[in-house]
Amino acid sequence: MERVISVSLGEVVLKGLNRKYFENKLIENIKRALKNFGDYKIYKEQGKLYIEGLENVESDVIKKLTKIFGIIYVSPCIRTSTDIEDIKKASIILLKEKTVQLQGVVTFKVNTTRSDKRYPLISPEVSRIVGAAILDNLSNVEVDVVTPNITLYIDIKENAYVYIDKFKSRGGLPIGTNGKGLLLLSGGIDSPVAGYMMAKRGLEIDCLHFHSYPFTSQRAEEKVLKLAEELSLYTGPLKLYSINLLNIQKHINENCPEDQMTILSRRFMMRIGERLANENKYDCLITGENLGQVASQTIESIKVIEQSVNTTILRPLIGFDKTDIIKMAIDIETYETSILPYEDCCTVFLPKHPLTRPKLEEILISEENLDIEFLIDEAFKDKKIYKIK
Repeated sequence: MERVISVSLGEVVLKGLNRKYFENKLIENIKRALKNFGDYKIYKEQGKLYIEGLENVESDVIKKLTKIFGIIYVSPCIRTSTDIEDIKKASIILLKEKTVQLQGVVTFKVNTTRSDKRYPLISPEVSRIVGAAILDNLSNVEVDVVTPNITLYIDIKENAYVYIDKFKSRGGLPIGTNGKGLLLLSGGIDSPVAGYMMAKRGLEIDCLHFHSYPFTSQRAEEKVLKLAEELSLYTGPLKLYSINLLNIQKHINENCPEDQMTILSRRFMMRIGERLANENKYDCLITGENLGQVASQTIESIKVIEQSVNTTILRPLIGFDKTDIIKMAIDIETYETSILPYEDCCTVFLPKHPLTRPKLEEILISEENLDIEFLIDEAFKDKKIYKIK
């Protein structure tokens, strides 16, 4: 008998001929997450991954695994032979450990699955034999097949795996199986959630942040770095590009109608994002835009802003209610950082009455007063790159 950790795969199991590619990418991501845990072995067995050699740090490993996309459940198991006597012994050990944590009489049921249909006992027979052995050896347990306190799972494959706990993970697809995206990361609630959602679909994520220092504070920059660190718990290591937008905003303020500031600034952000994407081979830009939430996110504004670039822009939150976005931010633990009261670049030169229904021809006329390429070149000169681990 040996303690191992089983990893149940989500959508990966539906990938047919491409499944091996997704499994291998997931294994890479697991190894990256567990690189500080010493020697261990990952192996496959009939639809699941198993990790052996980490018994002494099991709880810490499980915390890491439940943040890795591509996994739906993580379970600490006892691996044993398929001999029914060994399965009974492992089951009694696990149930005894579990009942110590609970008070009073504990109810249980046994749920058996057989991947190997050549096994001489059918699943209900295994469950019945193991259940009887548990009743014979433990005094404070009763069978309840409808609403038990504990479900004991037995998977019979090349080996037999016995487990109780199933820790829910994030599902989705392994990071790196669907290209690379550049997330426009503000200091708000929405953009970290947007990055999380696209990483869950297999995108490798890096971030681009705009600030207006010294009009925005160093604390605001630190807040965004913290958000990137919190996001990296799910995405793995990432880069954060930080670009000062202040000079561009000053030129817009001096040369264009006040109510166009937000739209013109956003068009510059998209152009800068596109240049970074082209230089670093990102497949798309990602934003936290939510239809109708603010002036720059009306359908008219989105169309005018999008026209400034040719790069694909993904907006995973476009149809979400704000309350749903907040729930997700709380779940991924970015919310408390997002609501810290430090201003971002969007508050600089904020018009009293921003355009909500801009017309592209009017925006293009205003941009004739700006040396767009020069201003972008100047912004790139002071670009900072942070490596978030």
